[in-house]
Amino acid sequence: MYEVMSADEAIRLIRDGDCICVNSFVGIENPVELHEALYRRYQRMQSPSHLTMISSAGFGVWDENRNAEGYIREGAVDRLICGHFGAMLSTKKLVLEDRFEAYNLPLGCISHAIRAQAGGLPGALSKVGLDIFVDPRKEGPGINRLSIDDSLVKYVEVDGEEFLYYKLPKITVALIKGTAADRKGNISFDDMFMSGDALSICQAVKANHGRVIVQVDRLVDTPSRPRNAIIPGCLVDAIVVVEPEERNEAYTALTGSFEIPYAQWSAWNEKIDTVSAKTRGNSAAGNIIGRRAAKELRVDDIVNIGIGIPEMVSRHARKNGMLDMVTLTVESGGIGGFPVSGEAFGAMIGAASVYDMANQFDLYDNGGLDICFMGALEVDRQGNVNAHRGPGAFAGIGGFANITAKTPTVVFCLTFDTKGLEVSQKKGTVTIEREGTVPKFVEKVKSVSFSAERAIANGQKVLYVTERCVFRLTPKGLKLIETYPGVDVQRDILDRLPFEVEL
Repeated sequence: MYEVMSADEAIRLIRDGDCICVNSFVGIENPVELHEALYRRYQRMQSPSHLTMISSAGFGVWDENRNAEGYIREGAVDRLICGHFGAMLSTKKLVLEDRFEAYNLPLGCISHAIRAQAGGLPGALSKVGLDIFVDPRKEGPGINRLSIDDSLVKYVEVDGEEFLYYKLPKITVALIKGTAADRKGNISFDDMFMSGDALSICQAVKANHGRVIVQVDRLVDTPSRPRNAIIPGCLVDAIVVVEPEERNEAYTALTGSFEIPYAQWSAWNEKIDTVSAKTRGNSAAGNIIGRRAAKELRVDDIVNIGIGIPEMVSRHARKNGMLDMVTLTVESGGIGGFPVSGEAFGAMIGAASVYDMANQFDLYDNGGLDICFMGALEVDRQGNVNAHRGPGAFAGIGGFANITAKTPTVVFCLTFDTKGLEVSQKKGTVTIEREGTVPKFVEKVKSVSFSAERAIANGQKVLYVTERCVFRLTPKGLKLIETYPGVDVQRDILDRLPFEVEL
């Protein structure tokens, strides 16, 4: 039977050595007060300690002094297993300093491994991750020198087929944020951007005889409609009521509490941009890439668009009228609306449906998307892509590996080089005003996020759209299939590549 208690009381349920699973998505829907209560307790008692933290998509709030950052920095955590570290500003730096074990697994594979544990299974099989960095035959999931646990990802063969087997430590504590708890302890997510892995996490914790702690905005007398109660009260141990932070109207719109017709998506997106600390870029190079990439969209396509330069695809799809003829999706579970970027990434404007994250990755893993648009840090002569690890920086693979593993058409959107690149376009003619100092096309990528060899074997169509040309993946490597007006093939492309390409 659940109890209503303060955050400080609830955190006493956590013991040294526990494995905590957090339901959040990059920077949204974090149970902030629970994390900060844990930090207060750790400062006083040096306990709970030796914790393992698991999150499909990470659990930061874009602030190195809030949420879990403090207790991670001061040593409460021995091991982190996350799909993405982007919003964990302090933690992702400490990872590269070998302060604790840290592992990066594809977001959807963590989500599916949590669901497997909820069903009493030790792990989940997947073809996602084969031949990229997480494959133990390549690098494995460890990020730093301390991270040598080889039990998390194993290469296996079943009925003559190859898979990766993802196995998580037994989860003993759930930290969840919901909207309301009714008098029976049922938890609804009505005012949330998503529900993520919430139910699977709770079921896994109960299978392991652990404790479920839920932060909510309010208690209600009237029970929620059964379909809206994502977590049944019988799975909940502690409910902590925390007055919600006041939300700007733009963010309230993302909860689906009122309808936003397609014609208003653009206006609402601008409102969200205005209140977000992370502003959207509008470079000439980005516009050139977005406009060309958007031409790959077809009526009735089911689509995923990544963050960064790929976001320009949606802008130009809106201009050319295609946005209303396709279905956009986002990893957190939203489908049929318009994904937002910046601090609220994971939320959707005007979503038609928001379901559990594991179900979204079922769609991605089975090839249910028609096309995706992804960013890239590096591309090599074979066409392999590194999208998760830059020099001295690390954000993580996120949903990238799941999204690109089986989607029939994969479009990488990237500049030819970076750091100082200046480009202009007038009347359709592209001029490279100044080249960047850091090349994006390299002899060999530092780490593989996308395997060209496997894409060829899968029969996927793969394009690399830049601000000056378009390459296509072939069994021999990259083929130059398009050069924009104003671009000199020899000077602006071939002379700047460290390898030869087909023409």
